[in-house]
Amino acid sequence: MNELEFITIDTWDEALWAGMEPIYHEAFPSGAKTTSILRSMLDRKIAYLHAGLDKGQVVAMAVTGLAGQAADKVLIIDYLAVDHQLRGTGTGTWMLEQIRAWAVQEHNIRGIIIEAESGATESHKERIHFWERNGFVLTSYVHQYRMVPEPYQAMLLPLDQSANVPEDGEALFRYINAFHKVAYRKG
Repeated sequence: MNELEFITIDTWDEALWAGMEPIYHEAFPSGAKTTSILRSMLDRKIAYLHAGLDKGQVVAMAVTGLAGQAADKVLIIDYLAVDHQLRGTGTGTWMLEQIRAWAVQEHNIRGIIIEAESGATESHKERIHFWERNGFVLTSYVHQYRMVPEPYQAMLLPLDQSANVPEDGEALFRYINAFHKVAYRKG
């Protein structure tokens, strides 16, 4: 893997998004937040965009946000995607490591939460395996959204054993749902 550059922004950058967008839509062809929602999330300072760059070219991207209070502050990775030609090369793990270091240093987070599709297909299993290889624990609770057909499970990467971050899936979805509620709120 080449030496990559990691950047995080909290203000919308149209040029950077132009490099991120193809990777985002290829990885999340349905159910992804629209560009206008993502832009609104940054404008309202509730989300961050992260990019992994190889010689200025976006090769990985992520959307994250914070949830919880000081004693249980967590980072929610809403989306993380790697250019399809680089999957399996360690780029996703590198990106996750960069996000983790940034979140601990900048926000003193106690854990990282993601939601993974709870399906039985090979691609679902591969995604869950990626997160498990990177230290995340799959919870048994299966969450069914009203407006989304597929079920999801929360995964947690605990970073501080003294934190008040719960480890059960239903409790983790309270963080996720609170983040989504704010993300979709207008203005």
